Amino acid sequence: MAEHKHGEMDIAVQEKTFEGFVNWSVRSVVGIIVFLIFLALVNA
Repeated sequence: MAEHKHGEMDIAVQEKTFEGFVNWSVRSVVGIIVFLIFLALVNA
């Protein structure tokens, strides 16, 4: 069995995936907030 050496794995793909997930999450939350503000203004 190979010895595991901490910090040697290439994680570029995982970092790119996580960055995409964070960007999608932020955009979704901003979109939901804008939509809720729009609903509040229309119903006022």
